[in-house]
Amino acid sequence: MPYDFRYDLSNIPRSFFRELGRISEERQLHRKMGTRARELATKFRLSEATGLDVENILTVIEDLVDVQIQNSKQKATFAKTGKRALFLPHCSRKYMDSNCKSSFDATVPTYRCGHCSDDCLVGIASRLGEERGYSVFVVPGGSCIPGIIRRGGFKGIVGVACGQELMLALEMTRKVGIPSQAVPLIKNGCANTVFSYQVLESMIREL
Repeated sequence: MPYDFRYDLSNIPRSFFRELGRISEERQLHRKMGTRARELATKFRLSEATGLDVENILTVIEDLVDVQIQNSKQKATFAKTGKRALFLPHCSRKYMDSNCKSSFDATVPTYRCGHCSDDCLVGIASRLGEERGYSVFVVPGGSCIPGIIRRGGFKGIVGVACGQELMLALEMTRKVGIPSQAVPLIKNGCANTVFSYQVLESMIREL
């Protein structure tokens, strides 16, 4: 399930994410993550920048680190996979009304991007996935993903969602033996959510 609060890290300095990555790579420090997360939150004044209380900020940071660690663990195995799927959140679409020209296939269920806007994050990411041979699904929620994976026979998964949902998804794919990579949202919510296209592009092109 998603967080019961909203956060927006899209305007946080890039140095925050570099430090987050460094902490993730230093595996032995992960045991002390509570302390390190608090240090990051204080250094970058995240509570002031996001309007969230400290405990919620710490939850987000710890989940982001966990996602990066799981990505690192599965990276080499994922790189060897063949048939892949890319799952994108429908809430990152530019339009959430009739201006969006995607079509919804209830039998899957998924939105099919209509590529109606050149600056739609989901549209740009969908095109990238299609060009790289991925089956792309713009999903209305995480609950439909296991069925899509099972029916599609995919061997590798890339997913975009909030950190909490990604941790659940990574655990699910680990249990069924499907290597996965994950890109966390840097702004969550029910609409106009944001993820780093640069991170997704680097992941897909590199692997």
